Amino acid sequence: MASLNVGNLGEYLREQRRSAQLSLRQLADAAGVSNPYLSQIERGLRKPSAEVLQQVAKALRISAETLYVRAGILDAERDREEVETRAVILADSSLNERQKQVLLQIYESFRKENGTEAQHSSQEHLADGPRTAGDSGAEPSI
Repeated sequence: MASLNVGNLGEYLREQRRSAQLSLRQLADAAGVSNPYLSQIERGLRKPSAEVLQQVAKALRISAETLYVRAGILDAERDREEVETRAVILADSSLNERQKQVLLQIYESFRKENGTEAQHSSQEHLADGPRTAGDSGAEPSI
């Protein structure tokens, strides 16, 4: 019943959990998921949602985007610009959590408006909008 890329994700999660010196039960409690469910993820039997991955990443104090890539939710090459943009927003200590979430929602709405896919798992790389053959890519800041 293993899904695509999930074994790689499970192995990675197990390595991260062990390096954080957490038991399976401790990580499950910290992430707010059941112990059996986390065990199935680690063994590659379940493909967790982006929300569950975010909770696990937070509990492990690692990047959620790294887990998204390992789970196949984000494509490493196609979505590099988006991941970097999101990481910069999330890392900005001058913004509170609510402001970060609102800013990410606005960013996502602009990406959708500019023709990217609505689903997070298949977004195009259009961080600067579509370019034409003669476009230098330099656009004014908003």
